[in-house]
Amino acid sequence: MIETIRNAWKVPELRRKLIYVAFILVIFRLGNNIPVPFIDTTGLESYFTAASNNILGLMNVMSGGSYSRATMLALSIQPYINASIIIQLLTVAIPALERMQREGGEAGRKRLEQITRYTTLGLGLLQGFGYYMLIRYNSLLEDESIWAAIVIIATFTAGSVFVMWLGEQITENGVGNGISILLFAGIISRVPNAVYYMYVGAKNWISGDTDADLVLHPAFIPVIIIGVAAILIAVVFITLSERRIPVQYAKRVVGRKMYGGQSTTIPMKVNMSGVMPIIFAQTIASLPATIAAFVPSLANSWFMQVFDTDTVLYNVIYVLLIVGFAYFYATIQFNPVEVANNLKKQGGFIPGFRAGRPTAEFLSKVLNRITLFGAIYLAVIAVIPNITGAIFNVSALAIGGTSVLIVVSVALETQRALEAQMMMKQYKGFLG
Repeated sequence: MIETIRNAWKVPELRRKLIYVAFILVIFRLGNNIPVPFIDTTGLESYFTAASNNILGLMNVMSGGSYSRATMLALSIQPYINASIIIQLLTVAIPALERMQREGGEAGRKRLEQITRYTTLGLGLLQGFGYYMLIRYNSLLEDESIWAAIVIIATFTAGSVFVMWLGEQITENGVGNGISILLFAGIISRVPNAVYYMYVGAKNWISGDTDADLVLHPAFIPVIIIGVAAILIAVVFITLSERRIPVQYAKRVVGRKMYGGQSTTIPMKVNMSGVMPIIFAQTIASLPATIAAFVPSLANSWFMQVFDTDTVLYNVIYVLLIVGFAYFYATIQFNPVEVANNLKKQGGFIPGFRAGRPTAEFLSKVLNRITLFGAIYLAVIAVIPNITGAIFNVSALAIGGTSVLIVVSVALETQRALEAQMMMKQYKGFLG
């Protein structure tokens, strides 16, 4: 990765893109540190410290800590992710949207993006209102007038739309997927806090302050570091793993020349859906917190306690959502029937299987097996750190596995994007 960035930096065009991405990230981090007016941010941070083991703490970590400080970009990319989930589900359910996606070409893609933007605006307004109600119920407002409510909700909503716009600017003018890079930046910004929490926890244990909110035996720190390193190695290994299905093309004579007779492979990634199932599952799992925000009386009720991140029910639901979204996303990414038809048209076949329906059935069987393994892998990566965080009482590490998975996935994706652009630059220079 470092070598790729170093080589990309030598290319003037890519250097400008990297500087542009860095500039956008600086703006993003500045927005995450500008508080919204009329809110008692000190009291809000204390409230989130007490609620760090439930879903609100999870949402705070995913926003890079800005959710607990009520900053301008506190909602972060959550409204956009929610909107993307809704549109993708509707694309499968509504034939008109499916036709727009498959047959609409560039115009159809832009139309779907426009619908996603408007949906993001609506969800940002809805979540901004829910966040305001949560703050108001806990008496964390410095001004409870209607004008203050309008300013707070409008700022949260505008912040969510602004984050979406920043992500689109990175995608269009920078390198890699903008939304993923912003999520990457938010997670990385929490690393110093995680280190600080471990230091404070170990310090409290050594001093004998067992009544502190955070107590961690010093011997557990190497265990946590080794565990994170093991997760990192496993994530990189699985992310790069793939099942290669051999394909043979029949020979055919056209005029005096013979074509075909070549052999190639169809690469099927073990984790074809990437980190998206976890992001989608976290978004759905955060619905109880959203409901509690609209119904403040539920904030400390059994309903919220059941959906704490360290409860059995939450982790079971979390695993089921990850498996479900893994299959859903794999189906969108890879269509066995379409691949089989394309092979048949091009004169290709998989050895041992007839072209057409038998090939599609074989590809479907392989896809289901690979997706099951990938889904179990994602579920283990996502759930084990939750359990570890509850045992060690280190809430900052509660989504450590998910964070590592997102960071590694985004880093590899960005690396591939840089390598592709460098390769394209070489081709352009050769053809020129």
